[in-house]
Amino acid sequence: MEPSPVPPGLPVVHAAAEYADEVRAVLLAHKERGVLRLAGPLGEALAGAVRTVCARPGRPRPDGPDGPEGPVTGAGPGRPVRSGPGRLRPAWGPLLLVPVPSARRAVGARGHDPARRIALAAAGVLRGAGCPVRVPPVLRQARRVRDQSGLGARDRLVNVSGALGVVPGGGRLLSTGPAVMVDDLMTTGASLAEAARAVSAADGLVVGAAVVAAPPDCLIRN
Repeated sequence: MEPSPVPPGLPVVHAAAEYADEVRAVLLAHKERGVLRLAGPLGEALAGAVRTVCARPGRPRPDGPDGPEGPVTGAGPGRPVRSGPGRLRPAWGPLLLVPVPSARRAVGARGHDPARRIALAAAGVLRGAGCPVRVPPVLRQARRVRDQSGLGARDRLVNVSGALGVVPGGGRLLSTGPAVMVDDLMTTGASLAEAARAVSAADGLVVGAAVVAAPPDCLIRN
């Protein structure tokens, strides 16, 4: 199933678990109560979702036989693939996990950025399995947004539209490999869609999205 409405530009999203019961409790403890040791198991779960993204046909694979990350659709050894109008890039490079950034005031209140911390933990898991992975800090809040809690799907979409941008020099970092948008939780998909838009606008190659959890009625299954 998909979020309703589906935000324009939302990449295919894979979740490691349903947002319910123990999973919900662990995510909230990490995010809101600062139980930072939970970043490890949450990172392992996110790494599993990232592997699912990369296992889709035509996606770069962390442990593929055709190179350190496997082939990109239309690519072959030494052949570039297109990304954006008239732009070419190498077929292979490190997998980029791009976390959806939290608002500065939320980071200040919590004392950490949950999605980035989990992404770094997931990267460690994937590197341990032999996959070259980076977590480039390329996205930033371009404007203030309202607190998303309590907002419906359409209001969330309006709230985050155009809210993210790429930091100076971020385009160069994004040119080094395929990007997977990552977050701890997907509800309506608005934030992931906005993150994917910002990365694509900087000529990044978005190959999918991965989250630790999503509500049962919002899961995207392929």
